[in-house]
Amino acid sequence: MSLRSALLVIGFALAALNLRPAIAGVSPLLDEIMNDVGLSPAGGGAITTVMVVCLGVFGPLTPMLARRVGLDRTLLAGLLVIAAGLALRGLDGAPVLYLGSALAATAIAVMNVSMPGIVKQHFPTQVNLMTGVYVSCVVAGAAAASALVIPLEHATGYGWRGVSALLAVPALLAALLWLPQALRKQPGGPNGPRPFGTVLRSRVTWYVTALMGLQSLTFYVMLAWLPTIYLEAGLPADQAGYLLSLTNLVQVGTSLAVPVLAGRRASQVPYVVGAGVLTVLGYLGVLLAPTTLPWLWMVVLGIGQGASFALALLIIALRPADPATVTALSAVAQSVGYVIAALGPLLFGFLRQVSGGWTVPLVAGLGVIAAQIVAGWFAGRPATLGKANL
Repeated sequence: MSLRSALLVIGFALAALNLRPAIAGVSPLLDEIMNDVGLSPAGGGAITTVMVVCLGVFGPLTPMLARRVGLDRTLLAGLLVIAAGLALRGLDGAPVLYLGSALAATAIAVMNVSMPGIVKQHFPTQVNLMTGVYVSCVVAGAAAASALVIPLEHATGYGWRGVSALLAVPALLAALLWLPQALRKQPGGPNGPRPFGTVLRSRVTWYVTALMGLQSLTFYVMLAWLPTIYLEAGLPADQAGYLLSLTNLVQVGTSLAVPVLAGRRASQVPYVVGAGVLTVLGYLGVLLAPTTLPWLWMVVLGIGQGASFALALLIIALRPADPATVTALSAVAQSVGYVIAALGPLLFGFLRQVSGGWTVPLVAGLGVIAAQIVAGWFAGRPATLGKANL
Protein backbone atom coordinates (compact mmCIF):
# COMPACT_ATOMS: atom_id res chain seq x y z
CA MET A 1 0.00 0.00 0.00
CA SER A 2 1.36 3.41 -0.98
CA LEU A 3 1.66 6.29 1.51
CA ARG A 4 -1.19 8.08 -0.23
CA SER A 5 -3.47 5.03 0.06
CA ALA A 6 -2.49 4.52 3.69
CA LEU A 7 -3.31 8.14 4.53
CA LEU A 8 -6.64 7.78 2.75
CA VAL A 9 -7.63 4.71 4.78
CA ILE A 10 -6.33 6.07 8.10
CA GLY A 11 -7.96 9.46 7.54
CA PHE A 12 -11.25 7.79 6.60
CA ALA A 13 -11.20 5.55 9.70
CA LEU A 14 -10.30 8.42 12.03
CA ALA A 15 -13.07 10.57 10.54
CA ALA A 16 -15.54 7.76 11.30
CA LEU A 17 -14.31 7.58 14.90
CA ASN A 18 -15.46 11.20 15.34
CA LEU A 19 -19.08 10.57 14.36
CA ARG A 20 -20.39 9.73 17.86
CA PRO A 21 -18.16 11.05 20.72
CA ALA A 22 -19.84 14.48 20.69
CA ILE A 23 -23.16 12.73 21.43
CA ALA A 24 -22.04 9.73 23.50
CA GLY A 25 -19.78 11.88 25.69
CA VAL A 26 -22.71 13.88 27.09
CA SER A 27 -24.49 11.20 29.13
CA PRO A 28 -21.67 10.34 31.60
CA LEU A 29 -21.14 14.06 32.32
CA LEU A 30 -24.80 15.06 32.35
CA ASP A 31 -25.27 15.46 36.11
CA GLU A 32 -22.21 17.68 36.32
CA ILE A 33 -23.30 19.73 33.31
CA MET A 34 -26.79 20.24 34.78
CA ASN A 35 -25.43 21.35 38.17
CA ASP A 36 -22.84 23.67 36.66
CA VAL A 37 -25.09 25.32 34.07
CA GLY A 38 -28.24 25.25 36.20
CA LEU A 39 -30.39 23.02 33.99
CA SER A 40 -33.47 21.04 34.98
CA PRO A 41 -33.64 17.32 34.12
CA ALA A 42 -35.70 18.22 31.07
CA GLY A 43 -33.12 20.82 30.07
CA GLY A 44 -30.33 18.29 30.48
CA GLY A 45 -32.14 15.69 28.40
CA ALA A 46 -32.76 18.32 25.73
CA ILE A 47 -29.03 18.41 24.94
CA THR A 48 -29.13 14.91 23.45
CA THR A 49 -32.59 15.46 21.96
CA VAL A 50 -31.37 18.55 20.11
CA MET A 51 -28.42 16.62 18.74
CA VAL A 52 -30.45 13.62 17.52
CA VAL A 53 -32.99 15.93 15.88
CA CYS A 54 -30.13 17.73 14.10
CA LEU A 55 -28.95 14.37 12.76
CA GLY A 56 -32.26 14.03 10.99
CA VAL A 57 -32.93 17.62 9.95
CA PHE A 58 -29.59 18.63 8.46
CA GLY A 59 -28.55 15.49 6.60
CA PRO A 60 -30.27 16.69 3.37
CA LEU A 61 -27.72 19.53 3.14
CA THR A 62 -25.06 17.02 2.15
CA PRO A 63 -25.90 16.38 -1.53
CA MET A 64 -25.97 20.12 -2.18
CA LEU A 65 -22.60 20.61 -0.47
CA ALA A 66 -21.12 17.60 -2.27
CA ARG A 67 -22.20 18.97 -5.65
CA ARG A 68 -20.60 22.33 -4.91
CA VAL A 69 -17.32 21.35 -3.27
CA GLY A 70 -17.08 17.55 -3.53
CA LEU A 71 -17.49 14.81 -0.94
CA ASP A 72 -13.92 15.01 0.32
CA ARG A 73 -14.09 18.72 1.13
CA THR A 74 -17.52 18.27 2.65
CA LEU A 75 -16.05 15.69 5.01
CA LEU A 76 -13.15 18.01 5.89
CA ALA A 77 -15.56 20.85 6.66
CA GLY A 78 -17.61 18.51 8.85
CA LEU A 79 -14.58 17.57 10.95
CA LEU A 80 -13.65 21.22 11.47
CA VAL A 81 -17.21 22.16 12.44
CA ILE A 82 -17.38 19.27 14.94
CA ALA A 83 -14.23 20.61 16.59
CA ALA A 84 -15.67 24.14 16.67
CA GLY A 85 -18.96 22.94 18.17
CA LEU A 86 -17.21 20.93 20.89
CA ALA A 87 -15.05 23.89 21.84
CA LEU A 88 -18.03 26.25 21.81
CA ARG A 89 -20.25 24.20 24.09
CA GLY A 90 -17.59 24.28 26.79
CA LEU A 91 -17.91 28.04 27.11
CA ASP A 92 -20.05 29.64 29.81
CA GLY A 93 -23.85 29.63 29.62
CA ALA A 94 -26.72 27.44 28.50
CA PRO A 95 -27.19 29.13 25.08
CA VAL A 96 -23.66 28.26 23.91
CA LEU A 97 -24.02 24.77 25.36
CA TYR A 98 -27.04 24.12 23.13
CA LEU A 99 -25.60 26.03 20.18
CA GLY A 100 -22.28 24.17 20.30
CA SER A 101 -24.08 20.82 20.62
CA ALA A 102 -26.34 21.64 17.66
CA LEU A 103 -23.37 22.79 15.59
CA ALA A 104 -21.44 19.57 16.25
CA ALA A 105 -24.53 17.46 15.52
CA THR A 106 -25.17 19.30 12.26
CA ALA A 107 -21.64 18.48 11.13
CA ILE A 108 -22.14 14.85 12.18
CA ALA A 109 -25.38 14.74 10.16
CA VAL A 110 -23.53 15.91 7.06
CA MET A 111 -20.70 13.44 7.63
CA ASN A 112 -23.13 10.57 8.30
CA VAL A 113 -24.62 11.11 4.86
CA SER A 114 -21.22 11.65 3.20
CA MET A 115 -19.53 8.48 4.38
CA PRO A 116 -21.38 5.88 2.23
CA GLY A 117 -20.73 8.08 -0.83
CA ILE A 118 -17.05 8.32 0.06
CA VAL A 119 -16.91 4.53 0.36
CA LYS A 120 -18.44 4.20 -3.11
CA GLN A 121 -16.16 6.88 -4.56
CA HIS A 122 -12.80 5.79 -3.13
CA PHE A 123 -13.29 2.06 -2.54
CA PRO A 124 -15.70 0.88 -5.29
CA THR A 125 -14.31 -2.67 -5.28
CA GLN A 126 -14.15 -2.91 -1.46
CA VAL A 127 -17.52 -1.50 -0.44
CA ASN A 128 -18.24 -4.35 1.98
CA LEU A 129 -14.85 -4.19 3.73
CA MET A 130 -14.72 -0.40 4.02
CA THR A 131 -18.32 -0.21 5.18
CA GLY A 132 -17.33 -2.62 7.93
CA VAL A 133 -14.33 -0.43 8.84
CA TYR A 134 -16.51 2.68 8.82
CA VAL A 135 -19.33 1.27 10.95
CA SER A 136 -17.03 -0.43 13.46
CA CYS A 137 -15.14 2.86 13.91
CA VAL A 138 -18.43 4.71 14.49
CA VAL A 139 -19.45 2.20 17.17
CA ALA A 140 -15.96 2.16 18.72
CA GLY A 141 -15.94 5.96 18.89
CA ALA A 142 -19.23 5.95 20.79
CA ALA A 143 -18.06 3.23 23.18
CA ALA A 144 -14.72 4.94 23.82
CA ALA A 145 -16.33 8.32 24.53
CA SER A 146 -18.82 6.78 26.98
CA ALA A 147 -16.07 4.88 28.79
CA LEU A 148 -13.29 7.46 28.83
CA VAL A 149 -14.76 10.91 29.49
CA ILE A 150 -14.96 10.43 33.28
CA PRO A 151 -11.44 8.93 33.64
CA LEU A 152 -10.16 11.68 31.35
CA GLU A 153 -11.81 14.30 33.52
CA HIS A 154 -10.23 12.82 36.66
CA ALA A 155 -6.81 12.45 35.04
CA THR A 156 -6.65 16.01 33.72
CA GLY A 157 -8.67 17.85 36.37
CA TYR A 158 -10.19 19.98 33.62
CA GLY A 159 -13.85 19.43 34.44
CA TRP A 160 -16.56 18.78 31.87
CA ARG A 161 -15.76 21.94 29.89
CA GLY A 162 -12.14 20.97 29.40
CA VAL A 163 -13.05 17.39 28.52
CA SER A 164 -15.51 18.67 25.92
CA ALA A 165 -12.75 20.73 24.36
CA LEU A 166 -10.37 17.72 24.41
CA LEU A 167 -12.90 15.72 22.38
CA ALA A 168 -12.22 18.20 19.57
CA VAL A 169 -8.59 17.04 19.31
CA PRO A 170 -9.33 13.77 17.43
CA ALA A 171 -11.53 15.71 15.00
CA LEU A 172 -8.69 18.14 14.29
CA LEU A 173 -6.24 15.26 13.84
CA ALA A 174 -8.62 13.55 11.40
CA ALA A 175 -8.99 16.85 9.49
CA LEU A 176 -5.21 17.14 9.23
CA LEU A 177 -4.90 13.61 7.83
CA TRP A 178 -7.81 14.18 5.43
CA LEU A 179 -6.48 17.54 4.20
CA PRO A 180 -4.30 16.12 1.36
CA GLN A 181 -7.35 14.27 0.02
CA ALA A 182 -9.52 17.38 0.21
CA LEU A 183 -6.92 19.46 -1.66
CA ARG A 184 -7.06 17.15 -4.65
CA LYS A 185 -9.34 17.88 -7.60
CA GLN A 186 -12.87 16.90 -6.62
CA PRO A 187 -15.24 14.81 -8.77
CA GLY A 188 -18.62 16.33 -9.56
CA GLY A 189 -19.14 20.03 -9.04
CA PRO A 190 -21.97 22.50 -9.68
CA ASN A 191 -22.93 20.73 -12.92
CA GLY A 192 -22.84 17.26 -11.42
CA PRO A 193 -25.81 14.90 -11.33
CA ARG A 194 -28.97 15.67 -9.35
CA PRO A 195 -30.15 12.18 -8.40
CA PHE A 196 -32.81 13.12 -5.82
CA GLY A 197 -35.66 12.61 -8.29
CA THR A 198 -34.49 9.08 -9.05
CA VAL A 199 -34.04 8.29 -5.38
CA LEU A 200 -37.38 9.66 -4.21
CA ARG A 201 -39.32 7.78 -6.92
CA SER A 202 -37.75 4.41 -6.11
CA ARG A 203 -39.43 1.90 -3.81
CA VAL A 204 -35.96 0.71 -2.81
CA THR A 205 -35.36 4.07 -1.14
CA TRP A 206 -38.33 3.69 1.17
CA TYR A 207 -37.52 0.10 2.05
CA VAL A 208 -33.98 1.17 3.00
CA THR A 209 -35.29 4.23 4.86
CA ALA A 210 -37.70 2.08 6.88
CA LEU A 211 -34.89 -0.34 7.74
CA MET A 212 -32.59 2.49 8.78
CA GLY A 213 -35.22 4.24 10.88
CA LEU A 214 -36.65 1.21 12.65
CA GLN A 215 -33.30 -0.33 13.58
CA SER A 216 -32.12 3.07 14.83
CA LEU A 217 -35.26 3.43 16.94
CA THR A 218 -34.78 0.09 18.68
CA PHE A 219 -31.10 0.93 19.27
CA TYR A 220 -31.72 4.37 20.80
CA VAL A 221 -34.51 2.95 22.98
CA MET A 222 -32.05 0.54 24.57
CA LEU A 223 -29.32 3.17 24.76
CA ALA A 224 -31.65 5.47 26.69
CA TRP A 225 -33.53 3.01 28.92
CA LEU A 226 -31.56 -0.22 29.34
CA PRO A 227 -29.71 0.80 32.56
CA THR A 228 -33.02 1.96 34.08
CA ILE A 229 -34.71 -1.33 33.17
CA TYR A 230 -31.96 -3.27 34.90
CA LEU A 231 -31.96 -0.96 37.92
CA GLU A 232 -35.70 -1.50 38.38
CA ALA A 233 -35.15 -5.25 37.96
CA GLY A 234 -32.87 -5.12 41.01
CA LEU A 235 -29.33 -4.95 39.63
CA PRO A 236 -26.83 -2.46 41.09
CA ALA A 237 -26.15 0.71 39.11
CA ASP A 238 -22.59 -0.26 38.21
CA GLN A 239 -23.70 -3.62 36.81
CA ALA A 240 -26.42 -1.94 34.76
CA GLY A 241 -23.81 0.39 33.27
CA TYR A 242 -21.44 -2.49 32.54
CA LEU A 243 -24.18 -4.38 30.70
CA LEU A 244 -24.83 -1.39 28.44
CA SER A 245 -21.10 -1.12 27.79
CA LEU A 246 -20.97 -4.84 26.98
CA THR A 247 -23.68 -4.68 24.33
CA ASN A 248 -22.00 -1.64 22.76
CA LEU A 249 -18.61 -3.37 22.77
CA VAL A 250 -20.03 -6.47 21.05
CA GLN A 251 -21.33 -4.22 18.28
CA VAL A 252 -17.78 -3.16 17.35
CA GLY A 253 -16.69 -6.62 16.20
CA THR A 254 -20.06 -7.45 14.69
CA SER A 255 -20.25 -4.29 12.62
CA LEU A 256 -16.81 -5.00 11.16
CA ALA A 257 -17.42 -8.66 10.26
CA VAL A 258 -21.01 -8.67 8.99
CA PRO A 259 -20.61 -6.25 6.02
CA VAL A 260 -17.57 -8.22 4.80
CA LEU A 261 -19.65 -11.40 4.72
CA ALA A 262 -22.94 -9.92 3.54
CA GLY A 263 -21.32 -7.79 0.82
CA ARG A 264 -20.12 -10.92 -0.98
CA ARG A 265 -23.70 -11.91 -1.81
CA ALA A 266 -26.15 -10.30 -4.19
CA SER A 267 -28.89 -10.55 -1.55
CA GLN A 268 -28.47 -9.42 2.04
CA VAL A 269 -31.88 -10.78 3.08
CA PRO A 270 -30.59 -13.73 5.18
CA TYR A 271 -28.29 -11.43 7.13
CA VAL A 272 -30.92 -8.73 7.70
CA VAL A 273 -33.49 -11.27 8.88
CA GLY A 274 -30.93 -13.03 11.07
CA ALA A 275 -29.89 -9.74 12.67
CA GLY A 276 -33.53 -8.92 13.35
CA VAL A 277 -34.18 -12.30 14.94
CA LEU A 278 -31.17 -11.87 17.25
CA THR A 279 -32.44 -8.44 18.25
CA VAL A 280 -35.82 -10.01 19.06
CA LEU A 281 -34.10 -12.61 21.25
CA GLY A 282 -32.20 -9.85 23.07
CA TYR A 283 -35.42 -7.94 23.74
CA LEU A 284 -37.17 -11.12 24.88
CA GLY A 285 -34.36 -11.86 27.33
CA VAL A 286 -34.64 -8.38 28.84
CA LEU A 287 -38.44 -8.73 28.98
CA LEU A 288 -38.78 -12.25 30.37
CA ALA A 289 -35.62 -12.87 32.41
CA PRO A 290 -33.62 -9.65 32.79
CA THR A 291 -31.54 -10.85 35.76
CA THR A 292 -31.01 -14.42 34.48
CA LEU A 293 -27.78 -14.49 32.47
CA PRO A 294 -28.08 -10.76 31.63
CA TRP A 295 -24.66 -10.78 29.97
CA LEU A 296 -25.95 -13.36 27.46
CA TRP A 297 -28.89 -11.14 26.47
CA MET A 298 -26.49 -8.22 26.01
CA VAL A 299 -24.20 -10.24 23.75
CA VAL A 300 -27.15 -11.43 21.64
CA LEU A 301 -28.62 -7.92 21.52
CA GLY A 302 -25.25 -6.42 20.59
CA ILE A 303 -24.77 -8.86 17.72
CA GLY A 304 -28.28 -8.20 16.42
CA GLN A 305 -28.20 -4.43 16.70
CA GLY A 306 -24.62 -4.06 15.49
CA ALA A 307 -25.36 -6.21 12.45
CA SER A 308 -28.61 -4.34 11.71
CA PHE A 309 -26.88 -0.95 11.73
CA ALA A 310 -23.99 -2.18 9.60
CA LEU A 311 -26.31 -3.86 7.09
CA ALA A 312 -28.46 -0.73 6.70
CA LEU A 313 -25.37 1.31 5.82
CA LEU A 314 -23.98 -1.45 3.58
CA ILE A 315 -27.22 -1.56 1.59
CA ILE A 316 -27.14 2.23 1.23
CA ALA A 317 -23.66 1.94 -0.30
CA LEU A 318 -24.40 -1.09 -2.48
CA ARG A 319 -27.75 -0.32 -4.10
CA PRO A 320 -27.00 2.93 -6.02
CA ALA A 321 -24.92 2.85 -9.18
CA ASP A 322 -22.72 5.90 -8.46
CA PRO A 323 -21.44 8.01 -5.52
CA ALA A 324 -23.86 10.89 -6.15
CA THR A 325 -26.86 8.56 -5.93
CA VAL A 326 -25.38 6.90 -2.83
CA THR A 327 -25.19 10.33 -1.19
CA ALA A 328 -28.79 11.14 -2.14
CA LEU A 329 -30.07 7.78 -0.85
CA SER A 330 -28.00 8.21 2.31
CA ALA A 331 -29.50 11.69 2.84
CA VAL A 332 -33.07 10.41 2.60
CA ALA A 333 -32.57 7.20 4.59
CA GLN A 334 -30.52 8.71 7.41
CA SER A 335 -32.45 11.97 7.73
CA VAL A 336 -35.86 10.31 7.92
CA GLY A 337 -34.36 7.46 9.92
CA TYR A 338 -32.94 9.65 12.67
CA VAL A 339 -36.19 11.62 12.97
CA ILE A 340 -37.96 8.29 13.53
CA ALA A 341 -35.25 7.23 15.99
CA ALA A 342 -35.56 10.46 17.99
CA LEU A 343 -39.18 9.57 18.78
CA GLY A 344 -38.33 6.11 20.13
CA PRO A 345 -36.99 6.89 23.63
CA LEU A 346 -39.76 9.45 24.19
CA LEU A 347 -42.55 7.05 23.20
CA PHE A 348 -40.93 4.22 25.16
CA GLY A 349 -40.85 6.40 28.27
CA PHE A 350 -44.47 7.42 27.73
CA LEU A 351 -45.55 3.76 27.53
CA ARG A 352 -43.61 3.04 30.71
CA GLN A 353 -45.38 5.92 32.45
CA VAL A 354 -48.94 5.00 31.43
CA SER A 355 -48.52 1.23 31.88
CA GLY A 356 -46.54 1.34 35.12
CA GLY A 357 -43.97 -1.21 33.98
CA TRP A 358 -41.64 -2.31 31.20
CA THR A 359 -43.75 -5.09 29.69
CA VAL A 360 -45.83 -2.90 27.40
CA PRO A 361 -42.86 -0.84 26.14
CA LEU A 362 -40.75 -3.93 25.44
CA VAL A 363 -43.63 -5.67 23.65
CA ALA A 364 -44.06 -2.52 21.55
CA GLY A 365 -40.32 -2.71 20.83
CA LEU A 366 -40.76 -6.28 19.61
CA GLY A 367 -43.45 -5.04 17.23
CA VAL A 368 -41.04 -2.43 15.86
CA ILE A 369 -38.39 -5.11 15.31
CA ALA A 370 -40.94 -7.24 13.43
CA ALA A 371 -41.59 -4.28 11.12
CA GLN A 372 -37.80 -3.83 10.80
CA ILE A 373 -37.45 -7.44 9.62
CA VAL A 374 -40.17 -6.95 7.00
CA ALA A 375 -38.52 -3.74 5.74
CA GLY A 376 -35.15 -5.50 5.71
CA TRP A 377 -36.58 -8.36 3.65
CA PHE A 378 -37.45 -5.92 0.85
CA ALA A 379 -34.38 -3.68 1.26
CA GLY A 380 -31.98 -6.62 1.24
CA ARG A 381 -33.09 -8.01 -2.14
CA PRO A 382 -30.78 -7.40 -5.13
CA ALA A 383 -31.53 -4.10 -6.90
CA THR A 384 -29.71 -1.23 -8.59
CA LEU A 385 -30.75 2.34 -7.94
CA GLY A 386 -29.34 4.77 -10.47
CA LYS A 387 -29.85 6.59 -13.73
CA ALA A 388 -31.36 3.54 -15.38
CA ASN A 389 -34.33 3.88 -13.03
CA LEU A 390 -35.34 7.28 -14.38
